[in-house]
Amino acid sequence: MHGLSGILDNQGTPLEKQQFTWKEMASRPMSKLDDDAFTRVRIILMNGVEVDALRVKHMLARFDKRLQLPLAQIRRVEQHQCTAVNWLLSADHSPLETTIAYEQVAIEVTAAVAQNEPDSYQAQTYRFGLLEDFDHLYRYAAMLDRLEGKDANNILQGYTDLVPGRKTSEHHRAPESDLRNNYDKNDAALITKIHAALITGAEYQTHDYYMNIGPTFTDPVARMLYAEIASVEEQHVTQYGSLMDPSESLMEKWLVHEAMEVYAYASCAEQEENPRIKALWERFLDYELGHLNMACDIFKQIDRRDPAEVLGGTLPSMIEFKSQRDFVRKVLAEETDLRTSGSAYVPREQESPLSLEYRRHINSEGVASDIVSAGYDWVPGTELNRKIP
Repeated sequence: MHGLSGILDNQGTPLEKQQFTWKEMASRPMSKLDDDAFTRVRIILMNGVEVDALRVKHMLARFDKRLQLPLAQIRRVEQHQCTAVNWLLSADHSPLETTIAYEQVAIEVTAAVAQNEPDSYQAQTYRFGLLEDFDHLYRYAAMLDRLEGKDANNILQGYTDLVPGRKTSEHHRAPESDLRNNYDKNDAALITKIHAALITGAEYQTHDYYMNIGPTFTDPVARMLYAEIASVEEQHVTQYGSLMDPSESLMEKWLVHEAMEVYAYASCAEQEENPRIKALWERFLDYELGHLNMACDIFKQIDRRDPAEVLGGTLPSMIEFKSQRDFVRKVLAEETDLRTSGSAYVPREQESPLSLEYRRHINSEGVASDIVSAGYDWVPGTELNRKIP
């Protein structure tokens, strides 16, 4: 077990020493084929975390003049951290291959979080979401095979299964049934707060990526597939964002986000096998410790409270960056038929009528996720390798 109290004892790198050059930001990228797939998982996850850090800090600055300068100072560093991380992705990834990698992040990281989450309702929410990302991976793998003639397993490296999950065409729900019960900030474990911030940021990044690259495709099914799954990702951001306690103050949300960034970088640094990239995770862990300590100082000045009131308690072990295949298969076998009615998880036959009506209309002129994978079974080396009996 790790306590954040121990982390708070480490001041990290002072903000004024957190400097970059353009060359550092645009350094040599990872290797698509030679690096382990989980190196890319960490890169994509941490880019999502940094983009979300910028997003959250921009929003906080709109509500409190006193926070604008320190937030601007930290954002400048995080902009450059974000660039250094995102630029680690190599240019030989096609947008569809990067999409496959994004879904692998969503599946493996959410599965790891679900097993670490002490709140049973929140853990259920992560299991519910990961089954949907699991199906998105299958639909995009079919698209990659049929549009580019590539095997998605070149990206996944055998860590993640390629089979259907809960059907994407059934993910489309009325907004009322995407909202979840939030944790209580006074009772929730610190890791519960961290998980909600982490997965919300990761899913937000996926949504934005699909919205940006979707219109760049000429294939009409691909265009419709990205539109369809981007909509589900927005639902996921709604779902995971609603897990957080809305009564947390702006300062409390900032503290939780900084603690999450520290935890995520510490997890990456602990498990990274590429020494050059491991050094980057360690450097940015020290940077985030500097940000967290600065946030704690400001919290003491403005709220006149001890940051330990928000960040107290122990943390379980780090995010496990490894194949979660056995856990995912178990969830797939047991929970694929779960649906929602309001904030409750219910059997398929009790799904909200509002969702059924919404889905009836939006699916009425064709569903790309069904079209793209019709008759698709993943085989090594793409469908063209399949032996015809």
